[in-house]
Amino acid sequence: MAEQGNDDELRELVPLAAGGDQRALRDVLRIIYPQVVRYTRARIGGGRMPTAEDVAQEICLAVATSIHKYEDLGRPFMAFVYGIAFNKVADAHRALFRDKLTPTEDVPDSVATGVTPEDFALEVDGSNEIRALLDLLGDKARDIIVLRVFVGLSAEETAEAVGSTPGAVRVAQHRAIAKLRKALEEQDRDS
Repeated sequence: MAEQGNDDELRELVPLAAGGDQRALRDVLRIIYPQVVRYTRARIGGGRMPTAEDVAQEICLAVATSIHKYEDLGRPFMAFVYGIAFNKVADAHRALFRDKLTPTEDVPDSVATGVTPEDFALEVDGSNEIRALLDLLGDKARDIIVLRVFVGLSAEETAEAVGSTPGAVRVAQHRAIAKLRKALEEQDRDS
């Protein structure tokens, strides 16, 4: 129900924001931010730089700077947002690999206090397992699972976001879940 209210509100606010209304733009960003964070947490998770929240902010910034280009072609505004999100998450994944190859020149002067690496590893272990399972899927199937399961979109909303049909989304979701189930069963047998 809240999603439908957000869709209605976005339908009113987006044209105003695209026309330069700063208050409308702030309201659009307020509405989309929680959905964008859920998406980035599912795709990036914790324990990585940039963080899911960093990428969510980049997505919102990109939406704010490109909202004037949005054309209502009968698809929900969130399809436009998720299109940007797909690209920003891909950029973040590329940055992760780049950063691992670049050694640091500076050694810290003091020991960090607070959460130890062991504590941190235990905290993010569960999300890393989920991410590893999602990595078994192709890009489109992974996006469908993330949007349907983690973000909570309907098959129709997901279809519009990924450029497909609701029926194809349901089939892809079913196949992806079957593949994940099989991988978990094999993992259990090997343990």
